[in-house]
Amino acid sequence: MKTLCLVACAALALPASAQPQPAPEKPAYHMLKKVLLGGAGGWDYLTVDGSARRLYISRSTHVMVVDADTYAQVGDIPDTPGVHGIAIAPESGRGFTSNGRGDSVSIFDLKTLHGLGQIPVGKNPDAIIYDPATRRVFAFNGRSQDATSIDAATGTVVGTIALGGKPEFAAADGAGMVYVNLEDKSEVVALDSAKLAIRHHWPLKPCEEPTGMAMDAQRRRLFIGCGNRMMAVVDADSGRVIATPTIGEHVDANAFDPATGFAFSSNGDGTLTVVHEDSSGKLTIVADVPTQKGARTMALDLKTHRVFLVTADFGSAPAPTAEQPHPRPSILPGTFTLLVFGDDATPPQK
Repeated sequence: MKTLCLVACAALALPASAQPQPAPEKPAYHMLKKVLLGGAGGWDYLTVDGSARRLYISRSTHVMVVDADTYAQVGDIPDTPGVHGIAIAPESGRGFTSNGRGDSVSIFDLKTLHGLGQIPVGKNPDAIIYDPATRRVFAFNGRSQDATSIDAATGTVVGTIALGGKPEFAAADGAGMVYVNLEDKSEVVALDSAKLAIRHHWPLKPCEEPTGMAMDAQRRRLFIGCGNRMMAVVDADSGRVIATPTIGEHVDANAFDPATGFAFSSNGDGTLTVVHEDSSGKLTIVADVPTQKGARTMALDLKTHRVFLVTADFGSAPAPTAEQPHPRPSILPGTFTLLVFGDDATPPQK
């Protein structure tokens, strides 16, 4: 697989005193493996459990569990209607799924993958994350425009926070703050995860329709994918938009690797945008790596520095209806595929 633009492609719009410089070495991200997984259902978020070496992939009504090193399917979690995301709570030995059609969160055992019950939450839960500072899970409910906080150890609901807009993805800083995009308002909400209190609503202009989010907790930066082909880099303390590098179309997920300083944007147009943050905090666009059309969600393995994406082959779209004015093309049966991308020059973490 040919990698595009392995030297710095463009400087981002930063002050003259902070113009980015090329990193000493550039990653040659390329496809390492293409694995046909097959199976029924669409897909949404992916999550890596790095210590257990498992990759969780949402599949509409169930969750596929894949070995993160061999890429073989090792399990399946059923009864997750309309599943969007998966959160891992290692201290409690539990995993959680957000079930959009069930208005619920499922709990499962991380070792056995057996279900441990379901919790009613708000309407159409979408993104779901684990906050290690409070050991709580946060499910972000798109239709009811709120977030449900769940004690990971007991599975009980701690509280609900009205967000004032439709939440998309979120990130926790590990120190008591959780950040979530409001897609319809083009805002970021910063909330206190212990007190369940909103601290800030920050506008993301010029970013529109924010979706994915990742965080550099050390430098206090958020990396947010925007529907108008930019990655908004946001100061997590002031809410200031620092830079807006150009990315591909139809972004749905972002990731950040603290060991390498690379921020990623997975784009449905078939590209993986890579942005480098150097030791001084300067930002440089590195590459738009070709992937495959529809590979819009991803997960990053912090041990191997590999990026997992999924997609499938598509047929024609059905005719528009009043309920579905812009229907998605059909997924061809048996074509669901895992794509593994990496840089051969970056060694795994021990």
